[in-house]
Amino acid sequence: MKTFSNFLSEQKNTHMTHIEDKVLYGGVNGTREAIFALRDMRNMLSGHGGSVSVKWDGAPAIFAGIDPSDKKFFVAKKGIFNKNPKVYKTPADIDADTSGDLAAKLKEALKHLPKLGIKGVVQGDFLFGPGDVKVKTIAGEKYATFHPNTIVYAVPIEQASAVRAAKIGIVWHTTYTGKDFMSMRATYGVNVSQFRKSLAVWSQDAILTDVTKATMTKKETSDVNAILSKIGVLFNSISGTTLRTLEANQHLAQHIETFNNTYVRAGSIIGDTKEHTEKLIGWIRDKYQKEIDARKTAKGKSAQQAKLDELLEFFSEENKSSLVKMFELQKLIVDAKLRLINKLNELQSIDTFVRTNKGYKVTGAEGFVAVDKLSGSAVKLVDRMEFSYNNFSPDIVKGWQK
Repeated sequence: MKTFSNFLSEQKNTHMTHIEDKVLYGGVNGTREAIFALRDMRNMLSGHGGSVSVKWDGAPAIFAGIDPSDKKFFVAKKGIFNKNPKVYKTPADIDADTSGDLAAKLKEALKHLPKLGIKGVVQGDFLFGPGDVKVKTIAGEKYATFHPNTIVYAVPIEQASAVRAAKIGIVWHTTYTGKDFMSMRATYGVNVSQFRKSLAVWSQDAILTDVTKATMTKKETSDVNAILSKIGVLFNSISGTTLRTLEANQHLAQHIETFNNTYVRAGSIIGDTKEHTEKLIGWIRDKYQKEIDARKTAKGKSAQQAKLDELLEFFSEENKSSLVKMFELQKLIVDAKLRLINKLNELQSIDTFVRTNKGYKVTGAEGFVAVDKLSGSAVKLVDRMEFSYNNFSPDIVKGWQK
């Protein structure tokens, strides 16, 4: 059985599942991993040590370092782990595969990141390039700001000399080791103290090494413990067969996540889970009925009907009963997660806002990543009712919108 302490190091960090969705995609073991992660976070915020990382809202994800095959410096995006890795060692390499703003950012990274003397392979998020740092006055205070995606990061102007002098800004979060790109293993965390200093690069480590300012009170710890106890009892009552069947049917799991995300987009929460389960089934029926109606031939209609019938086979009375409990379990995991996030938000070193058509509004970080101090493994905790809603909302101005 994989545990929370080793599951990230066995895969590439190109996508991390939300902690509550590990129940959907990970089956019995994935659910255990989610519970272990919450327990570890509880222990850390109760003063027992540990490590946590801030999840920055940057773009694009960027990889950089030394290609083990020829010892040349490269930058890359997520295609680095393709069967034929896409890595860029010259501006011409970048032009041959990308264009526009992405190409410009990769070229800036290729120009400036060698100055850091990176020895291995690291991954981070691109935060700003030339011209992206703007001086703004928000709520009467002057800031140096950068706005890579949904969140506006704001550094008080008197503390912003390094940001304003830099050509690019990157936050690093993952280190890779291995003899080639395909076999590399990920460990959360980057030792930026080993990098050379460069005025051209504002380079940050995502790890928060001191969480003592966010230690939970006895009551807060007790409240989280009570939720974790309920989670344990409920988990033991869910049919393992249902969870394993769902784990094996990732297509259905994706449909369930998409349906759940309709609530996030609407800024609402899941209420009665029995009703939610029935609505899910109706949503799947409606989705495929539209596909059936859109097909012009009997063969096309029959193919879509077969897909619907296959999905509906899952919803036996036993599986529906387990789904009701599973949604209750997800709600409890979210409850515990939000209590932990609320404490972690006290550790923010940079002010964060979202921009609306009416001005700026305070927001929390995109989220946090719980990091196991022994293995470097990680799991994502995001307040989806805040960040994900903002990310979906047309009322929030994104960094790429002019």
